[in-house]
Amino acid sequence: MRGVRVKQVTKKAPIVVGLDLAGSPKRPTGFCLLRGSDAETSDLFADDEILAAVRRAAPALVAIDAPLNLPPGRTSIHERNDSHYRVCDLELRRRRIPFFPITLGPMRSLTERGIKLRGEIEAMGIRVIEMYPGGAQDVWRIPRARRDRAGLRRGLLRLGLKGFGKEASDHELDAATGALVGRDFLEGKAEVYGNFDEGAIVMPAARPAVRKTRAGTASRPGGSEGRPSGSPAAGRGTRRGPGRRGTRR
Repeated sequence: MRGVRVKQVTKKAPIVVGLDLAGSPKRPTGFCLLRGSDAETSDLFADDEILAAVRRAAPALVAIDAPLNLPPGRTSIHERNDSHYRVCDLELRRRRIPFFPITLGPMRSLTERGIKLRGEIEAMGIRVIEMYPGGAQDVWRIPRARRDRAGLRRGLLRLGLKGFGKEASDHELDAATGALVGRDFLEGKAEVYGNFDEGAIVMPAARPAVRKTRAGTASRPGGSEGRPSGSPAAGRGTRRGPGRRGTRR
């Protein structure tokens, strides 16, 4: 009909929450609320505080940096047997991305807390996925927080995130990384390591490019065999803090 203006409906971006979970409520958990490209971050502590923040955000998805299920053959993280790896962990190892077995030392408390929070968040009707910010940062070829926090912040800004200041903590930047992975997952741009029945870690779909070393030989970003220089072989690592996943930079 001539003279009638059709109003365009803009689809609102889904809200995604990223959590860089600590193994203990005495240590800070990074929280990021991502709406489109706008990130709001903070450090939280107690489970009730985390759950209240998630409830207020009412996200479409929560991405948590913590193991969210047990290896096959285990009924408890404290059970002693030979089952230490999930299918997603084996995929990380195959791709030479450093990680810690979830049955190792302080990882047990992180796993327990992650599984507990997952159940409580899913009871709100919110989907929860597992993410690994250090691995995502490796794939995106941006520094991990402990190696270069300012460089990580610049890398996230280049990936399109905005809203967090220079004072953002390591945990907040890792939570923002996870929220971005969660947004990519909702948009069909992420890759799932493993499967959601036996254990899945959602990672960026992009692959790190091979670059040349001074000697002219091909290597992956971070050093030989695709792992950060000086780090142990994939599947092992040094702790970046009690009850938190990652490798020391």
